[in-house]
Amino acid sequence: MKQMEPPLLPRRDIEALIADGAMIFILDQFVIKANAWAPYHPGGDMAILHMIGRDATDEVTALHSAETKQLMLSRYRIGRIQGRWTNFTPPIQGGKFRSLSDAESKYDSASSDESRGASLVFDSDSSTLRHRRGKAPSSLASVTSVSSTEEDDSMAHLDTVTHEKITLDLEKYPALDYATQDAIVAKYRLLNERIIAEGLYRCNYRAYGIEAIRISLLFICMLLALHWGRYGVSGAFMGAVWQQLVFIGHDAAHMGITHSFHIDTCIGIFIGDYLGGLSIGWWKRNHNVHHIVTNAPEHDPDIEYLPFLALSHRFFGSLRSTYYNHVMKYDAVAKIAVKFQHYSFYPLMTIGRFNLYRLAWYYLLSSQPPRKGPAWWHWYLEMLGQLFFWTWYGYLILYKSIPTTSGRLAFFLVSHMITAPLHVQFTVSHFAMSTADLGPSESFPQKMLRTTMDVDCPQWLDFFHGGLQFQVIHHLFPRVPRHNLRKVQKMVMQFCDEMGIPYALYGFVNGNQRVVGKLAEISRQAAILAKCQEAMAVGLVH
Repeated sequence: MKQMEPPLLPRRDIEALIADGAMIFILDQFVIKANAWAPYHPGGDMAILHMIGRDATDEVTALHSAETKQLMLSRYRIGRIQGRWTNFTPPIQGGKFRSLSDAESKYDSASSDESRGASLVFDSDSSTLRHRRGKAPSSLASVTSVSSTEEDDSMAHLDTVTHEKITLDLEKYPALDYATQDAIVAKYRLLNERIIAEGLYRCNYRAYGIEAIRISLLFICMLLALHWGRYGVSGAFMGAVWQQLVFIGHDAAHMGITHSFHIDTCIGIFIGDYLGGLSIGWWKRNHNVHHIVTNAPEHDPDIEYLPFLALSHRFFGSLRSTYYNHVMKYDAVAKIAVKFQHYSFYPLMTIGRFNLYRLAWYYLLSSQPPRKGPAWWHWYLEMLGQLFFWTWYGYLILYKSIPTTSGRLAFFLVSHMITAPLHVQFTVSHFAMSTADLGPSESFPQKMLRTTMDVDCPQWLDFFHGGLQFQVIHHLFPRVPRHNLRKVQKMVMQFCDEMGIPYALYGFVNGNQRVVGKLAEISRQAAILAKCQEAMAVGLVH
């Protein structure tokens, strides 16, 4: 039986539904209500929350299989729209919505300030920026003390810097008008069709066979060095094994190997949990949000490292993280750490794996893993994997195979510290790029190109970077198998030339220099802020 065409929903009715708690987004001109689907979503509900009120067609297409997309369209659509959809700002990002019971006024919601969050592009009032730093507007309005005035004055410099960064992006990248952004989206979708037509979504299994041989040889070298009592050397080989395994786990979590949800997820769990002690479920929840709100200081967990690192001057205002649901306090510890962050960056990367253990267990012991739907059993498989990992690594190798405490310590520390280049690779493609918010009118492809950069390297070094050097391509087309990214890169470069979008491509050394330079710049801004606050404090005393 032919499915009945859903009704046409006016924008005002959609806004009212969102105001009443509906998780609504637009997909291929259809109105999707995702409330019933959110508890079953393997990637968690946070990614959905950032799509409410938006046309999520490109994000859904990029991150999901055609079967999943069709499932959403068939089961969860409640209506359709006509013409171009103008994005709301999602509630989680500060968007405000009115229900039908609210006092009516004749207005076009597409241009209404009431139906969107404050934009850092168009709202020049500095108090707007401060509202987004984890404080409710009502509390700001009620405070009239000298300390509040001092804080407002001290933040004026940061507001100025914010607008300067936005202005630079607006000058560098295509305009945000509808015609320009729609042209970019249309060209991007044509490019995706071309990639499909040329078979670049098909996996190169021969390449994975070569990788399996490489990883097996590294593991054998680890066992030989362990047998010969060279515990530091053995630990280095163990770290190299983990580095290579992470690349495959990353592919599997994006369904880039078999494109089957359960098969690729099981591959990811085997690699992440059983062989690496990391949670693939945590990674999916975290990484999906990162792909949608890339480099957004309030929303992207991959750049939220206070008190140790500040990737934007906006962190000085103690932003509230929507992902972790707490205020990232710019306190005394953060002020000291940020002062030296361009020196501490690489040492911090050597202990990055320990933080991943912490995040994995926080996720697995929380209520975040899906307990319903197709992924209900993944949590049990992951918990079994964690037990397996700490049995073979912690008991059989560290405890049973190494007789001395110094040897155990050497193996343990070296195996973890040797993965530092991997953590640098994860960060280098984003840390030096823009963290400015250009508002809901910016298209998905332009935002990915503005917040991500590629690392240039010869093809023979691809095994070392594991596809992470093609982060621009990966963010635009996350499910394209890693071994095809170099071919897609040429297509994306042509796309950028045609659309007038800068394509960020730097060598590994140059990319690292840009990251350290960015960290140093933020550190200098922190010093300027501290001097301003000190001068104002002295002025108030006198």
